[in-house]
Amino acid sequence: MKSFQQDWLSNVRNDLLAGLVVALALIPEAIAFSIIAGVDPKVGLYASFCIAVVIAFVGGRPGMISAATGAMALVMVTLVKDHGLQYLLAATVLTGVLQIIAGWVHLGTLMRFVSRSVVTGFVNALAILIFMAQLPELTNVTWQVYAMTAAGLGIIYGFPYITKSVPSPLVTIVVLTAVAISLDLNIRTVGDMGELPDSFPLFLLPTIPLNFETLLIIFPYSLTLMVVGLLESLMTATIVDDLTDSGSNKNRECVGQGVANITSGFFGGMAGCAMIGQSVINVKSGGRGRLSTLSAGIFLMLMIVFASDWVAQIPMAALVAVMIMVSIGTFNWNSIRNLKDHPKSSSVVMLATVATTVATHDLAKGVLVGVLLSGFFFAHKVGLIMRVRSLADPDGYARTYTVIGQVFFASADQFIASFDFKEVIEKVRIDVSRAHFWDITAISALDKVILKFRREATEVEVIGLNEASATMVDRFATHDKDDAIERMINH
Repeated sequence: MKSFQQDWLSNVRNDLLAGLVVALALIPEAIAFSIIAGVDPKVGLYASFCIAVVIAFVGGRPGMISAATGAMALVMVTLVKDHGLQYLLAATVLTGVLQIIAGWVHLGTLMRFVSRSVVTGFVNALAILIFMAQLPELTNVTWQVYAMTAAGLGIIYGFPYITKSVPSPLVTIVVLTAVAISLDLNIRTVGDMGELPDSFPLFLLPTIPLNFETLLIIFPYSLTLMVVGLLESLMTATIVDDLTDSGSNKNRECVGQGVANITSGFFGGMAGCAMIGQSVINVKSGGRGRLSTLSAGIFLMLMIVFASDWVAQIPMAALVAVMIMVSIGTFNWNSIRNLKDHPKSSSVVMLATVATTVATHDLAKGVLVGVLLSGFFFAHKVGLIMRVRSLADPDGYARTYTVIGQVFFASADQFIASFDFKEVIEKVRIDVSRAHFWDITAISALDKVILKFRREATEVEVIGLNEASATMVDRFATHDKDDAIERMINH
């Protein structure tokens, strides 16, 4: 009951107003994404309505907006071109099923392996992409468009000094629409983006053959849509967590995205996911709870069905101003100042994530590059920490090697190279009480050290293995097997 109160009723007024702002901004974006995918504008609008309404109830991150997105639209282009809308609807349903499975296997917990540098790079890249997406609306246009955009930014940033009771983006859209209508300005409007639907979506089954051949066609697209959708959704959830200083259930979000996409596919909509831009608009406008997401979807549908004549007259310059605000607010400006203070490896990861994402317009590739670089730098850093100290006994009979640090695939070669196998000595003690063996590569390295000493007729004693390392040695080590030396040679 407490959770219900917090998610739905703790911020009713602000959630409703924020939802209205998001709905107005969603309409041209949904139409644009439909055009990218090569489908009718209503496909993106229906998807945005269905996904927003469903995710409000089943999602794992209150206050986050999910709808049709550009990242998902780009994946659909070839499928729509080669096979048509019905196959896209089927692929959307299958995408939802795969996302539910991902949630059940706790794929959302993998977000803990995404470093802060990758998240920062992801955010900055999205901010740049959001800004770049507005450039076509500001290229080869009349001075009135520039004037309206500038006026919009002035209202957005100036109105909060007068009052914060009404979101300034909403005021901007209303005022600029009124000015454009009253002055009869010849500038691009929402209606110029495409025809708005005049009815609510209806339940329908994709009219495709239900056979294995169909599955082979849609499965690769659904798998890609699942990965891209969950990646963007989970990254957006992390960002909204930071913006609102609250937590979210990433695995529930995976399942929620799946349920929302299945619903979208059965009601004539395309696959979608969380939207960083609209989520930032929602948060900046005061939206915090699930009601803001629900109201965004409902307002969207009500406006395009019952107020389409008015919505069609909203100047694109007003929405461009709102999205520029989103771009400025999304970009982590501290990351620029931190370039000289943070470790070089962290800065490289952040910049590589930004560069890859902006260059490819593919969020998944950007994050993948960032995660791989983070892993590489981490492994390199930890590998350098490992060291081996050597101390000979006073009588010269034995030598003790003390291993300190982490032994794994990145430090295994350094571990082996730290021992002098040519020294003529009767006994070697390897003290690993201050070390940890993480993987089979580390165990293999220990095997090689022991066997190389034995081959030189040197007795070897390993002391100080912790419980976890001892378990790995018991399971995977070969130096205690009868044919150990032969195995090493053959390997």
